[in-house]
Parts: sequence; C-alpha cells; structure tokens
Amino acid sequence: MATKTWAALRRFVEPKGTAAFLFLSALVGLVVGLSAAALIGSIEGIGKLVEIAGEHVGSARVVALITVPLGLLVAWAVAKRFAPEVLADGVPEAMAAVAIRSGYMPTRGAPLKLATTALTIGMGASIGREGPIVQIGATIGSSISRKTGMGEDRVRSLVAAGAGAAIGASFNAPIAGMLFAMEVIVGGFAIRHLNSVVVASVAAAVTTHFIVGEEQILRSFPHEMKDPRELILYVGLGLLAVVVGYLFLTALRNGEAVRVMGPAWLRPVILGLGVAGLAWFKPELLGTGQGVVAGYLSLLVSSGIVWWSVLILVGMKVLASSMTLGVGGFGGVFMPSLFIGAALGAAYATLLAPVWGFSDLNPGAFAIVGMAAMFSAVARAPLTSILIVFEITGDYGLVLPLMLAAALATFLGDVVHPKSVYAQSLARRGITLTRRGEVDVLDTVRAGDVAGPATDVLSPGLSTAEAQGALDRTRQHGLPVVDGERLVGVLAISDIIRTGGPNDQVTVGDAMTPRPLTATPSTPVSEVLARMASMGIGRVPVVDEHHSTRLVGVFRREDAVQAYHLALGREVSHDLGRERLRARTTPDAAFHDIEVPAGSVADGRLLKEVPVPSGVTVVSVRRGVRVEVPGGNTPLAGGDVLTVFASRSGFDQFLQRLSAGDTEELTAITGDPAQFFDLEIPLGSVADGRLIKEIAIPGGCTIVSVRRGMEVIVPDGNTRLLSGDVITAFSRQGSRRQLAERLRPPRPGDAAP
Repeated sequence: MATKTWAALRRFVEPKGTAAFLFLSALVGLVVGLSAAALIGSIEGIGKLVEIAGEHVGSARVVALITVPLGLLVAWAVAKRFAPEVLADGVPEAMAAVAIRSGYMPTRGAPLKLATTALTIGMGASIGREGPIVQIGATIGSSISRKTGMGEDRVRSLVAAGAGAAIGASFNAPIAGMLFAMEVIVGGFAIRHLNSVVVASVAAAVTTHFIVGEEQILRSFPHEMKDPRELILYVGLGLLAVVVGYLFLTALRNGEAVRVMGPAWLRPVILGLGVAGLAWFKPELLGTGQGVVAGYLSLLVSSGIVWWSVLILVGMKVLASSMTLGVGGFGGVFMPSLFIGAALGAAYATLLAPVWGFSDLNPGAFAIVGMAAMFSAVARAPLTSILIVFEITGDYGLVLPLMLAAALATFLGDVVHPKSVYAQSLARRGITLTRRGEVDVLDTVRAGDVAGPATDVLSPGLSTAEAQGALDRTRQHGLPVVDGERLVGVLAISDIIRTGGPNDQVTVGDAMTPRPLTATPSTPVSEVLARMASMGIGRVPVVDEHHSTRLVGVFRREDAVQAYHLALGREVSHDLGRERLRARTTPDAAFHDIEVPAGSVADGRLLKEVPVPSGVTVVSVRRGVRVEVPGGNTPLAGGDVLTVFASRSGFDQFLQRLSAGDTEELTAITGDPAQFFDLEIPLGSVADGRLIKEIAIPGGCTIVSVRRGMEVIVPDGNTRLLSGDVITAFSRQGSRRQLAERLRPPRPGDAAP
C-alpha cells in the first residue's frame, strides 16, 4: 500500500516543476506539524503519568529518582539497538545531512526519535524538545523528497524546510523557523532554498497551533525599555551571557566525555541519578522547563525573587542539561539555553534594581533579552534569537536591547569559544563544516564541468585483494562501488587497511564506506571542496541530478586545479565581454586611445589627481610594451597611452583638459572607434612559436590576453605564442585587418618574412 502511495505521489509531482516542489514543501510542513503535535502530546501524557505516580507515592522527588534514570536507560537501549543516530541533539544531524550527506537521513529516525524523546523528557530529564523536533522534521523532509524522486539539491532544500518547520511548529513562530533553517541548518541565505523553507514553516506552525493550542506554546505579553540608559545594563547582560554560555558549552563537552566504570548501561543510570539528585533541591529542573521560563517572562517587578537563588538554579540547569545530553540526550539545547537566559536575565535585573536609580527595572524584559543573548552565545544564531523573541512576545518594544545583546553575545562568543554548541557536537564526530562569507571564484564552476568519467568502478562482490590490484592499476587511492547501476559506496585504501589489508576472504561490500558523500553535476566546485574538507576525503562520486544512486563521474582533488583555471578564464572572458557589451549598447560611447602630452596636467600626477570628466572611464594605461589596469594611485607620465571608454561629450572635455594637439589625428581616432576582438593563431602562422615582441603588431593595436586551453595569460613582449592560442586584442578596425593579415599562414608565392 505504501509503495503504491509513493508511486502515485511521484507521478503527481514529477512533471509539475516548481509548483510540485512547493506542494511537497507544504506537505512536509503539514506532516512536521502533526509530528510536533504528537511529540508535545506524548511528553504531556507521560508527564501526567509520572505526576500521578508522585501523588500516589506521596513524593514527586522520590519518583524522579526512579523515572529519570529509567527513562534515560530505556531510551538509550532503544537507540543502541535500533537507531544510533537518535543518540544526539537533532540539530547537528540535520546540519550534517545538508552539508555532507546529500540530504540523506534514515526514515527510521523520525518515529524512534519521537518515542525516545517523549520517554526521556516525559519522565523528567532536563532537556528541550526543539532539537528532537528539528531532527524529526529534517528526516520527514529527507524521506518525502527522496521517495518522490527529487534531485539532490531539492532533497537538501526539503531537509532544511523540515528543520525550519519544526522550530516554527514548536514556538508557533514561522519567521523564526525560516531564519533558523537558513542561518543554522543551511549556513547561508541561498534563494533556491528559501521558498520551500517559508512554505513548510508556515504550514507546520498553523497545523501544530490548531491541534495543541496556545497552552503548550511559549508565550509572553509585550515588554518595553523604559529608559534609554538601560542599554548600558543590557550590554552588561550580553557580557554575562557570554560568560555563562562559555561555561555551558564547556559543561556540555565534559558531559559527553564522562566515562563510567562498568557495563555501558550503567552510564545512563548514574547520570540520570545525578539529574534527579539536582532536581531533589530544585524540582523546576525537570522536563523542558517551559513553564518556568514563561513565569520569568511575565515578571513585572522584582519583589519575591531572590537573585542568588535564581543564579544557583542557572548553575544547576547547566549541570542537569549537560548530564542529560551526556547520555545521548534524546533532546536538545534550545530550551535549556532559553531557560538559562531567562533566569539569568531575571536575576540580573533583581540584583541591580536596588542600585539603579534612573528607572524601575522590569525583570521580565531582562529575561526576554537574556534568552536571546544566551541562545546567541551558545548557538551563534543572532537573527533566529531575535525573531523568536519577537514572535513569542508579539511586540517590538525591546528591539534595541535585543539586537545589541544578541550581536554582542554572538561576537564575543566566537572569540572566547570559536565553536557553537552544534559545531562542537559535529567536531566530536570528526566533522568540521565551513561557512563561506564571500563569493568564491569556484562558485562559478560546476562539478560536472571538471569531474572525470566514472570508467573505473568496483563491484561489492570483489575481494579486497582484487580491489587493491584495481587501485594499483588505475593509480587511484579510492574508487566508487557500483552494484548493477546503483552507487552503493566508495572503497579507499584506508578502508582496506582498516579491515586488515588485502584479503581474499573480505569483500569490497564489507570494507567499503556505504552511503558516501556525493555531488551532482550542478553542484558548485566550492561546495564540493567544502564537503571534502569537512570529511577529510579525496574524492566524491558525482551522481545524476534526479537519481541519487546513478553514477555519472568522480570529482577528485586534482580536478580542483582544473576548476580554478577554468574559473579564472571565465572571469577574464566575463570582464572583456562586459566591456564589449558596453561598447555595443551605449550609442554615444566608444573606446579611444589618448597619448598624455609631456607637460600636460596629467604628466607626473596620480590618476586620482587628474580631473577626469564624468562619463569617462580610464580602462588601461600603456607605457611602452607594458599595459596596466589602472587604479587611483597609478602614476601617469608624458607619452603614456590611455585607453578610455567615454561618451562623445566626455571625451571632448577630457581632450581639452589634457591639452591634446593634432585635431586631424583625433578625428581619425574617433571616426574609427577601437573595439575588443578575438583572433586564433592559425597553424603555420608567422606568430607560431615566436615572442610577441618579435611580431610586427600594427600601430593602434594592443594584445590584451592570450587564452591557451583553459589557461588565460596576461601577456608582455616576452610571451611566446603558439598555434591554437586565442588572442584578445583591442584596436581599431583597420589595425584589426592588418593584424589578421600578418598572422595568417603564408600562401604559395608569398615572399619570405
């Protein structure tokens, strides 16, 4: 039945392009919304049962000593037996899937993550539900997109959409969900991902809100800053959030590193007892703590709050969450960060209220800003932090302190602890994701432009001894493994060594790395290299856009060099083409050569000191055989030849300012405007094998570049030309004809040169 349903859905979406993709985005949002509601309801239901048990026993603290370690133990056992991928905060899993696994997330992870999270949090573990919802949402996006035959890039889009939809559903904050997906999961604001993320986030938020209502979603009434001088205090809160955030990140790292003597199952029991022991003194630590956070956000006055007691609660929450996540967690750090930030902000305002004489401090306002600052310090996602708070409060009254504290916490957090909580979790598994902040020249080259053909492949049934022979023959360190027409893995020399060396008894299927990192022909080379660097690998299979297991090529490290040369060539061609386009499409503009007269206003001055009229652009400066692309600090001298692009009126003004003399010569120049053109050196040409300075280049003609295959050379007089080279020259039409004539192969009867 399920197979027929997927086949029908695949037929429905296959021919409909963008509209079908947005339909799938809405479907992902709907399913994520239903799953989020199911998780919230499951946590609430199990929590009610634990509460009833506490009433029956007569002590909730005693019950917690049993339920917390029991919940962690059962969840740990389920994960170990069926799905190890649920043993973590779900956000890093989604990040890794988008960045290095072509969007692949096992479908089994969604129901098992829901069950283990409901069990863990419902029975009292001190953790949040948002991380698991993110993993569930990303898994739903991955499964739906893969089963409906989406290409790799759209699979990634729907994984990000599912993750963003999860945050939108959990907080009824679709805008924050969208920003979370782009800022944290994708790591950038690529437009191709944005539409699906927006549609899914809205659909999920509406679905969850309709089912669970307001009572299960964090909400607060609006607050505002009463005095601009309070910004000084908010700066202090941002600094304090950085300090506590550093301690939280350190505690999380140490919690994951805790080892217990004895059987493995003893670890979740001991750490669970530690959490329950802390909760004996502070029961507010149990569960997500959403009700505690809501209480801090609603505070208007500091009476009734003991600031040092709240700070103790902050420290205990740091320890309890770290121990819970040390087991594997089955939860996330999103809500613990908000809990810590809200409590920290309320305590901070209460502490300063007696000595601050300018206005009445509102603990609820500081709790809200503390949430944003703490999550920024821990997750390095300032936009998400700010927007979540906006959508929780429904008001922009705290916009200035929010932006200030979140930006400060993000910046200083990077300084004191370079890895965010999610990057830290990935680094523990040997994954380092790179985020590119600027346009890379390799963004312009696609993997399909340079990847080699997949002519050498291995079969999973071969022995590793036979595979070693194939690697030796092809002089490769690794080859893709193909079963029939399906890519099933990659075998590297390191895999053979790991399994004991070449062996007739060990098959390639046993030794290979399954579900390898892949790219598609349209993937930018810069992105492929980033994925390779993240995993420390030297080759990436290139698969068909619409069939993620159909091998079409292999991208290797050496292909990056070819890609770089190709990118540089395209950059030069693009710049030259742009100049040609301007020459063709500007009716009153053309290129002109002007010689700087000795003693003129330009002789001996920098270009920026010369009164160049508007409408005039200096393209190049030629001094002898040297051609320079000028900047403002380029010195000019008498005899220099300037190539300018100018309107007629601007050109006339420039001539007057330079005091140019021969009117007839100028008329000749403007009557025959210069242009760029390409000319290939023919076989047998007089230029074949000669230096440029040895060739009779006509007057008024400048060779700008020489393209040889994928290499682009900026020439000088000692550049040697070869047949097949394509030269780009800048000259008037008459000089162009002369150059073409001089470069042609000699005809019978021609005089020897």
